[in-house]
Amino acid sequence: MYITQVLHRQIQRAANDCAVVDGDSRLTWADLGDRVQRFAGAVRALGVEPGDRIGILARNGAHFVEYVLGTVWAGAVINPVNLRWTVDEIAWSLADCDTRILLIASEFAPLLPELRAKAPCLKHVLAIENHSSDGLVPRSEWFGIANPLEDALRRDRDLAAILYTGGTTGRPKGVMLSHANIVCSAMGTLTQPGCRPQATFLHSAPLFHIGGLSGLMIALFAGSTCVFVPGFEPLAVLEAIAAHQVTDLFLVPTMLRVTIDHPHFARFDTSSVQGIRYGAAPIDDSLLDRAIAAFPHAAFSQAYGMTELSPTCCLLGPEDHSADARIDGRGRSAGRATSVCEVRIVNAEDEELPRGQVGEIVVRGPTVMQGYWNRPDDTAHALRGGWMHTGDLGRMDDAGYVTVVDRLKDMIITGAENVYSSEVENVISTHASVGAVAVIGLPDERWGERVHAMIVLRPGMQADATSIAAHCRTALAGYKMPRSFEFADSLPLSGAGKVLKASLRQARI
Repeated sequence: MYITQVLHRQIQRAANDCAVVDGDSRLTWADLGDRVQRFAGAVRALGVEPGDRIGILARNGAHFVEYVLGTVWAGAVINPVNLRWTVDEIAWSLADCDTRILLIASEFAPLLPELRAKAPCLKHVLAIENHSSDGLVPRSEWFGIANPLEDALRRDRDLAAILYTGGTTGRPKGVMLSHANIVCSAMGTLTQPGCRPQATFLHSAPLFHIGGLSGLMIALFAGSTCVFVPGFEPLAVLEAIAAHQVTDLFLVPTMLRVTIDHPHFARFDTSSVQGIRYGAAPIDDSLLDRAIAAFPHAAFSQAYGMTELSPTCCLLGPEDHSADARIDGRGRSAGRATSVCEVRIVNAEDEELPRGQVGEIVVRGPTVMQGYWNRPDDTAHALRGGWMHTGDLGRMDDAGYVTVVDRLKDMIITGAENVYSSEVENVISTHASVGAVAVIGLPDERWGERVHAMIVLRPGMQADATSIAAHCRTALAGYKMPRSFEFADSLPLSGAGKVLKASLRQARI
């Protein structure tokens, strides 16, 4: 299995079809193939050897596809950089895996002196644009004169990517994913209902994150046209949908919320959208109801997983978003294991639990990472017994549907009772005035921890702690009730759109 297989196949069968749309620029599969081969030739001319790491510090665009496919075509390994990190974090991730070449957009050029000082492993810094500032080699120089290179044909267990996790506790860990990991994950998704070949897929989620990168891989292997916007911005998403008749998109719930809440949403023709895949964070019932109403022609599906799983292990298909399925409770689950994964629920001794009992979600299969870069102890702990231990708490029903109830670290223990923050969040989110909510545990002298709710109200709506508490009492047991409330204009989000609960807790302890 090799990632570049998709390019060989598409050039053979649809060379003149549109592969990439980036603003006013369009590339056919033949055009993309030429760029990928020349990219590979350029980096090999700079001394890149098979297995070497190449980074990129840039927003979404055609250059990102060229980078991903060109790097692996050269036999090298991608290390896409999180744009929301500090300079110190970026430099650390580059140095940690000895990244030799960095592609960079001119907007990030001011970071270069500090990056060079803190990551002396960098031998070449290449501009993605034809113009450049001091210290950058312009594209016209490193790419314009490059000769095409034959595919190195790295495959199967050969390393393809090092993707650094968010680093919410300590330094980020470099997740090592092979060609087989990434291809199997894409194939596992494409075999599920709701995936269409030759779609028009909008990429607005950041491609440095596994969610966005996975969407790119799925679209490429499906032979889809890939439409890019530089980054997520609701107006840009709506404009792209209308302009390019986008059929499919991936959005995390926070992105979905602000898109349908945009004041000009109704002005845009979004009727072309046939498929919306969401993931990376739980979605509440209220938001899902509004999204289904906003995109009445779309089939919704949910992907659950993590970077270490390349990333998907469970899928909740369109049929499980029906009214009957949601009444039965399937709609609140993360779905069932994909065709390439095994999933279990285990106790602290790694013994499989009976159906319906809550334990840790563990996964086995060809999508499980090779390990953490230079972290043998962390790797052994995460992969003990041959299963990837996700750190998520969940339960499985008799039909194999997995419901994620919380992160192990996010579970609140109050008065010796376990409270799952996602359950409380789901209840609060159904209040008509609530736009977003995060529930965390804070230290409490009497109860050990107390349930604390952080709430962002919908634009133009009003509510207070008394009304939210009254709403909660209709659906929550007393020990699950928030004992304190806080209202804010926004919640801190990671680059992947996840609420940074660790930051919320730390700021309030």
